[in-house]
Amino acid sequence: MHYTRRQFMKISAAGLAGSSVAALGLGPTREALAEVRQYKLLRASEVRNTCPYCSVGCGLLIYSQGDGSLNTKARIIHIEGDPDHPVNRGTLCPKGAGLLDFIHSESRLQYPEYRQPGSTKWQRISWDEAFTRIATLMKEDRDANFISKNQHGETVNRWVSTGFLAASASSNETGYLTHKIARSLGMLAFDNQARV
Repeated sequence: MHYTRRQFMKISAAGLAGSSVAALGLGPTREALAEVRQYKLLRASEVRNTCPYCSVGCGLLIYSQGDGSLNTKARIIHIEGDPDHPVNRGTLCPKGAGLLDFIHSESRLQYPEYRQPGSTKWQRISWDEAFTRIATLMKEDRDANFISKNQHGETVNRWVSTGFLAASASSNETGYLTHKIARSLGMLAFDNQARV
């Protein structure tokens, strides 16, 4: 489309007049200008946590909204790096920055599942069933494979058929307690997860 100089000046003048009227609050945009958008984290609850991805242990600030009343569940709306955390000082890697998508993913596993031997399908079980099964299998294995004395008759108290993989992003206190529990059971194979 070609405009003459006169047509261009008319279009420019009409645009200038319209924007001037809107700026003075005389146009239909007066209500839109009067409404101020609230800060999205204004009524959110803040919780500090640790990123679950690797052994670095970056600090997170997790914001959720929900009034906490009966039959309601808070929803996480924002995650960012903790600027007061000594490890990451507010920064996050791409995996940590995308943590919100991981939390709200439809394919995220949220409940324990069990697959019977020979079956091709997983079935959902309760947390009580999962913990009971784990404890039962650990006890059976420890009773069958615990070594109390070596070939020289010295007390060794070893359980070498089972290992323990701990969370590397845990605090020092949690790591200490996890180590004590694994060693008190006699486990020799004990390690921390670091991008396994």
